[in-house]
Amino acid sequence: MTQVYNFSSGPAVLPREVMLAAQAEFTDWHGSGMSVMEMSHRGREFTQIITEAEADLRKLLGVPSGYKILFMQGGAHFQFAMLPLNLTQPDDTIDFVDTGHWSRIAIKEARRYAKVHLAAVGDGSGIPAEADWQRSKGAAYLHYCSNETIGGVEFPFIPQSDVPLVCDMSSNILSRPLDVSRFGLIYGGAQKNIGPSGLTLVIVRDDLLGHARSETPTMLDYQIHAAADSLYNTPPTYAIYIAGLVFKWLLDRGGLVAMEQQNIEKASMLYETLDASGFYSCPVERPYRSRMNVPFRLADERLDDAFLEGAKARGLLQLKGHRSVGGMRASIYNAMPVEGVKALCDYLRDFVRTHG
Repeated sequence: MTQVYNFSSGPAVLPREVMLAAQAEFTDWHGSGMSVMEMSHRGREFTQIITEAEADLRKLLGVPSGYKILFMQGGAHFQFAMLPLNLTQPDDTIDFVDTGHWSRIAIKEARRYAKVHLAAVGDGSGIPAEADWQRSKGAAYLHYCSNETIGGVEFPFIPQSDVPLVCDMSSNILSRPLDVSRFGLIYGGAQKNIGPSGLTLVIVRDDLLGHARSETPTMLDYQIHAAADSLYNTPPTYAIYIAGLVFKWLLDRGGLVAMEQQNIEKASMLYETLDASGFYSCPVERPYRSRMNVPFRLADERLDDAFLEGAKARGLLQLKGHRSVGGMRASIYNAMPVEGVKALCDYLRDFVRTHG
């Protein structure tokens, strides 16, 4: 079989070692005679799996005491509603930083439940200077998206905030070290750097629990899930199991410090190839370019189909940009090996030689 490198933005590539480990345990987890997919979520076996997963994630991120880790469902879209239902009252104001598509989806949903104030609005090429943000007085919280998966804009800093800082980290969590203590709540879908789709991760400070509005559905109340240790209802058990294997894979490779260095290497290699070509262009200013999602365009969009066909022939898959913006996009999450980025860079240069 030809070597394939999957540049999908999510669901995304998983570490091969993780998939092989899951394959070996698929029908019989640790001599239990059961697949993880068959286990009771309240049984001893799965209790061990979820307990280890949480402990390993706490170690990876250095999650301090006073924070709960919740393994949930519904993706970031559920969180867009859960946040205002749990952290605001109808007359409260939420400050948002709008840096792209996913910021705007979160803003649209939040407006159903509370007042929204735009502290800053980006133009798609970068992050507005923090000194220019216009924050509202007494906001319930400040929300931002640390990495816009579609636009390829990534925050190189953690904003300062006097109110709880809330962040959608769906596409760059676990890609670098993080000071969790700076945040009130962090959330993200698992299907990029954590595991398969179906799992959503929430890290929430204890003092933000227990304040849900009276009309909040039981399943949308963070306190309910925290009190039940993520087992109020049947959780996405197999996705949690895979996430736990990913956490161990990261720890075995030196944790997030080592992973950040590899991600810097991959992103630098790809951006340097694009910039040096005179043929490809990237819409994001250099200080704000994502290490995870690299959007780019060809000099002549009439060559897009030929580019994608040639890439597929080389085993370079899922490079088509999001339908809302077009162009190309290479997602190079933690599990994308350096060799995959090298193969893409070789193809980028070869395509210029034949079509430039």
